[in-house]
Amino acid sequence: MDKMDKEKGRVFVGMSGGVDSSVAAYLLKKRGYEVIGVHLRCWNKNGCDEKEATDARLVAEHLNIPFYVFDMEKEYKERVVDYMIDGYRDGITPNPDVMCNKEIKFGLFMEKALSMGARFIATGHYARVKEMGGIYSIYRGKDGNKDQSYFLWTLNQDQLSKILFPLGDLKKDKVRKIAKKAGLHIADKKDSQGICFVGQVSIDEFLGEYLSQKEGQIINIRGEVVGTHRGAHFYTIGQRHGLGVALSEPYYVSKIDVNKNTVILAPEDDPSLFEREIKISKVNMVPNQETPQKVLVQIRYRQEPVSAILSQKNGSFHIDFDKPVKFVAPGQSAVFYNPKGQLIGGGIINS
Repeated sequence: MDKMDKEKGRVFVGMSGGVDSSVAAYLLKKRGYEVIGVHLRCWNKNGCDEKEATDARLVAEHLNIPFYVFDMEKEYKERVVDYMIDGYRDGITPNPDVMCNKEIKFGLFMEKALSMGARFIATGHYARVKEMGGIYSIYRGKDGNKDQSYFLWTLNQDQLSKILFPLGDLKKDKVRKIAKKAGLHIADKKDSQGICFVGQVSIDEFLGEYLSQKEGQIINIRGEVVGTHRGAHFYTIGQRHGLGVALSEPYYVSKIDVNKNTVILAPEDDPSLFEREIKISKVNMVPNQETPQKVLVQIRYRQEPVSAILSQKNGSFHIDFDKPVKFVAPGQSAVFYNPKGQLIGGGIINS
């Protein structure tokens, strides 16, 4: 059963200032909910949030709904930005979008909304929540190009029972048409790209402001030194561009060792770029799931899901892929689904 068919109530909608969250607020009001618009002021590099907050406020005025701004700059910096910086410092590839959902949108925002009388919170995510037999599950959004379920694997049953995703059954072009028909001034606004808080600089430049440079060796798979780098923590598994070396064929980062401060490169089809089995930690799963279980796994956003077996060995969760998978980066999320698009669970890739 879809929660939006249940008794209506007060819903706080996280309004970023973009078209998706604006249409989410519009649809919920149209369906009879008592809608409260909320913009989350989060830490960002170049102050672009002021424009976003203004757009969110103008949409709320157009919809004639109450509007608040929740200041979460401090918490966002500590729980999302610093988490990302620390991850790169430790030689892993963190996922700030997953952490933002866990700690901010469905953590602090949900807590504050509930304390102010909300029955639900809602966002513009392209995902669906369904309840069957008292168990809540996330399903992929109908728009395969926009599906954002991958970033939501940390959510638990209590959280899912209080979340609405009004855009889950819609495609992006339909959402823009709804925005235009509703007279929303942001109907043609471009989608945000990349990591929102980094601003106009590259991720490499951003990290360079927080992580110190430390020259080290770039090594090929034969152990030969082919160049130098400014710090192993600035690289990620699978990286091809910005390596700082000129080689006769495309090479990719196959291993990072921040303790030895070395970066190892391999050519495109080298076995060192592939993994057949990975270990994951901090696993969160839908209740009543058995292991071993056949699943479809995504190890990064927009990757085609691959078939695998999820199992537990010696108290740890393991994923055994049917075929070797390329560019598996420790620190990223491995998210598993069934063939119906139900998100079974997820975890952090260890090795």
